[in-house]
Amino acid sequence: MKPIWIVDDDQSIRFVLEKALLREDMPTRSFTNTREVLAALEAANEDESQGPQVLVSDIRMPGGSGLELLDKIKLTHPGLPVIIMTAFSDLDSAVSAFQGGAFEYLPKPFDLPRAVELIRRAVDESQREEVAEERMVAAPEMLGQAPAMQDVFRAIGRLSQSNVTVLITGESGSGKELVARALHKHSPRTNGPFVAINTAAIPKDLLESELFGHERGAFTGAQTMRRGRFEQADGGTLFLDEIGDMPFDLQTRLLRVLSDGHFYRVGGHNAVKANVRVIAATHQDLEQRVKQGSFREDLFHRLNVIRLRLPALRERREDVYSLTRHFLQQSAKQLGVDPKRISDAALAQLSTFNFPGNVRQLENICHWLTVMAPAQLIEPKDLPPEVIAGAPVEGPVPHAPAPSVLLPASVHAEHETLAEVPASPVAPAAASTAGGESVPASGGSVEAWETGLEHEAQALLAAGRHDVWDALSRRFESRLILTALASTRGRRIEAAQKLGIGRNTITRKIQELGIE
Repeated sequence: MKPIWIVDDDQSIRFVLEKALLREDMPTRSFTNTREVLAALEAANEDESQGPQVLVSDIRMPGGSGLELLDKIKLTHPGLPVIIMTAFSDLDSAVSAFQGGAFEYLPKPFDLPRAVELIRRAVDESQREEVAEERMVAAPEMLGQAPAMQDVFRAIGRLSQSNVTVLITGESGSGKELVARALHKHSPRTNGPFVAINTAAIPKDLLESELFGHERGAFTGAQTMRRGRFEQADGGTLFLDEIGDMPFDLQTRLLRVLSDGHFYRVGGHNAVKANVRVIAATHQDLEQRVKQGSFREDLFHRLNVIRLRLPALRERREDVYSLTRHFLQQSAKQLGVDPKRISDAALAQLSTFNFPGNVRQLENICHWLTVMAPAQLIEPKDLPPEVIAGAPVEGPVPHAPAPSVLLPASVHAEHETLAEVPASPVAPAAASTAGGESVPASGGSVEAWETGLEHEAQALLAAGRHDVWDALSRRFESRLILTALASTRGRRIEAAQKLGIGRNTITRKIQELGIE
């Protein structure tokens, strides 16, 4: 773990914080003014390990204020959590001045345990950001750690060297075009064009011309020859979104193109050949439309070579956390402002929403929060009215994991792996109901494990032990870490994310608890 940097011209403040943090196994480095800090930061640019994990700074100091230091740090180290120490007389000006950048403020005189806890929260935030950066080498194409999304990613990997036709199904807003773009990017046609058309958004009279182009004079207003989307996509991929809404007569022409690659422009007499891979998508039940006679059965079978189903967001609630943080970062970048953070309580409430608009709706909510949330830290009361009002939850709501980014199979992240993970029996996990109560997965009392803990504590206390806290804490932490490592096949970073702790924390705990 990198050190906590403390900046204060008052030696007693530095001394007290140093001692308190060292007792918590957090290394420190102290400075008396902002000039020293800026010089040390510049030197640390050459060796990141020498930089700070968190910076704690006073406001009023000779040679430059803590707020000026904050402004400069946010320009060069935007991800570094900064805690500002303020006297009560500075509080109003400080809060308004650093709402856009500081992690939190610490009013003087401060309660030492509260100060340590605040710094620990900042450390955890910093470590979560480090893990996310490790996993996000480039801008992610798609996000998701739910099993259903992992199946999609694996399918993209398997199809990476194929030109086969793919049909993507899923509700509106679930990200079907993102999947189509990923299929194109990871295919042999990656250097060719990717052309998308929403067949439901174009009037029936114009759709034929949009798809196949037209000759000059083919109809009123056709002043010049125009190439259609099939010609534009030659050598690449054509994405036909909402294919279920295509008019029946055009389905016949599309079937012919898929059969032999030839078509005619509107008003044309010469066949045009296009080398195009077709990926189609729909939110409708095509089998049902075939039964109703509104979709050609032969076209359905021609399109349905490989089918990928995208799950609705309510089916993969564990992804709400990483998606929310990603969209908040994205919104801030688009608007040119500092990204807002969201509290665990707000994330938990957001995850109970049913998202009828799926991922697209979550993205819009994050845009709304970036503009409308009054503070840098988004709390439950800041969420949009429709989220606060809530909707019935379908299925259990997961606990918040640390943010993670999972990419298609062609992009790999490096993981630390334990050589062996000791086998341990894992009790069935408890699910959460919409009301927030914990329900055992298979029988037993709701409070069974708490009751067992209470009995164990009573037995140790009755035996005259004076290390009950440490003994039970070690067993509790060991069981949590072993269970997480077993579920991730020994991958430490992934286990840390699932537990909601930092990479350095899990490494330190493994060593302290003797798990290896």
